[in-house]
Amino acid sequence: MTLSLPRWKGGLPWPPRLGPLPITSAVIALLVLAPASQLHRFPRSNAEGLERVVAMATLVQSFQSTDVRPVPLLWQERLGAEPAARLWARQRGPWWQFWGREGSAHLVVPARLFGPQASMALPEGALRVDDLVVIAPDPLSEQTLQQQLTRTSRPPRGLEQRCVNLLRTRQAVVWTKLALAQISGDLAPLLQGFQQGCLTVSAEADGLYWQGEASAKPDSVVAASPQPPEPARSREPLPENLLLEVAGARLDQLLEALLSNAVIRRPLMDRYGLDQTALERLKGTPFLLRLRPQSKGPFLASLELQLAVGEDRSGWTGWLATLGQALESQGLSDQRSSTGKSGASAVQAKLPSSLWLREDGTPLGGWRWVVPASGGAPELLFVLGAGLPGGERFPAAMAPAGGGLSLRARPSALSELGLLPPDLPAVARRSSQLEMVSAPAGASRSRAGSSQSSGSGLSWLWGSLRLEPSPASPSSISPLKPPAKAKDPPQPGER
Repeated sequence: MTLSLPRWKGGLPWPPRLGPLPITSAVIALLVLAPASQLHRFPRSNAEGLERVVAMATLVQSFQSTDVRPVPLLWQERLGAEPAARLWARQRGPWWQFWGREGSAHLVVPARLFGPQASMALPEGALRVDDLVVIAPDPLSEQTLQQQLTRTSRPPRGLEQRCVNLLRTRQAVVWTKLALAQISGDLAPLLQGFQQGCLTVSAEADGLYWQGEASAKPDSVVAASPQPPEPARSREPLPENLLLEVAGARLDQLLEALLSNAVIRRPLMDRYGLDQTALERLKGTPFLLRLRPQSKGPFLASLELQLAVGEDRSGWTGWLATLGQALESQGLSDQRSSTGKSGASAVQAKLPSSLWLREDGTPLGGWRWVVPASGGAPELLFVLGAGLPGGERFPAAMAPAGGGLSLRARPSALSELGLLPPDLPAVARRSSQLEMVSAPAGASRSRAGSSQSSGSGLSWLWGSLRLEPSPASPSSISPLKPPAKAKDPPQPGER
C-alpha cells in the first residue's frame, strides 16, 4: 500500500486562504511597524539641549502650546508672521524663552519643527543646541550665544537639575541671582533667601498660582527634602488700610543681608546704640511688618514693625533708653503718648511709649508696647513715617506654620504710589492681591515648638496673584521678566 500526497491542479492556490487570526496579526504588525519606521525621520524631542540653555541663561520660562492659544508675539518677532503661524500649527508640547546677561529674550523651540534632518535650513539668527533651536533677538546676541556654546559647562546638579526637569514637563520659571536682582531692584537685599530657584505656574480664572523651591546659596547641590503639604493661605484680601504685611519666625529671615552688611550695621551701632547683643536679639525675634498708606503728611506710607519680644523685656527697655538718647542728640524731641485707663494702658504705664518729632512738629515715628488681641506678653511696636496708632486690637507677631515667611500685598495700590520696583512685570503691578508663603526645607521642631532650619538654605514656596480684569488671558502672561538693556520684545500673549 502506497501513501501519496494530493497534487494541486494548476499550482498553488492564489491568494492563499489564511484564517482570521493571521489576517489580524498582519494588520496589527502593519499598524505598529509603519509608525515605527518613521521614528528616525521625525524623532521626539527630549529637550536634551535644555541643560546647556539653562547654563547660559539668567532666567528661563517654559510654556505649553495648545490649539486654543494664538501665535505668541515672541514667535512673530523672532520668525516673522507667516513662518511663525506655520510652525505654531506644528508645535506640540513645551517651548521656552530665556534671557541672557545682555537682557534680551531668546526663543527656544524643538529642532524637529524645522524638519527631520539636522541639515535643514534654519531661520536667520538661529542656532542648534542638541535637539533644540535657539533664535537670538539680534546679531550681537547670536554671536554671544555662539561663544557661550563653545565653552564646556558642568552638568546641572541638585536644585539646578530639579529646575531643568520642571522646564521639560511643566509650565515653569527658573531664575538666578542676577535675574532676581534685576527684577526686584532696591528690594533685592530683602530676597537673599531666594537667590536661585524655580516655580511651576498655573493659571485659573481668578489669577496665577505657583509652587516651587528656592535657595539662599547659589549653585546649591542639596538634595530635595520631602515637600510638606501646601499651607493654608488666607482667602481674605488685604484691607485697604494696608499695602503690605509680612510675618516671619525670625527677623533675620527678612533683614539678614542688611544687618550683616558692615556699611549698614556700623551706623546702627554707632548712632543708635544697637550693639552686637541687641543685634543678635533683634535677628532672632518673630516679627510682623506692615506698610500703611498715608493720605496726608510728607510720607506716602508708614512702616510698622511689631516684635514678639517675649517675657524678658529688660534688655529691650535698656536699648530703647539708649536709642532715645541718640535721637535727642540728633535734634528730635520726644512727645510722650498719653495713656488711658484700660488694662493695656496699665502695661503701657510700666513700659512707656515715645513719639519723636522734627523741629516743625512733624511726627517721624516712635514706639509703643501693644497687647495682642489673642493675649499673651506685650509686644514692641516701632513706627516710621507717622504718629503712633491708637489702642485698637493688634494681631500677634506670629510665624506661619512650619516657620519661614508669609507675605500679603496689594501690588496695584503699591504701584500707584510708586513703591514697586520699576522693572517688576506688568502682570504683578496690575494684580489686586499677592500672597506668598515660604517654609524652610527640612525644617524641624525644637522643644519650644519653634521651627529650626536644617541649614540647607532651601525653602519651599507657594503663592498666588489675583489679577485685575485684563484683555490678556492669565495663562498666556509671563509672571517674570527682567529689565531689558535694549528694546525688549513683548511677553507671550501680551498686547
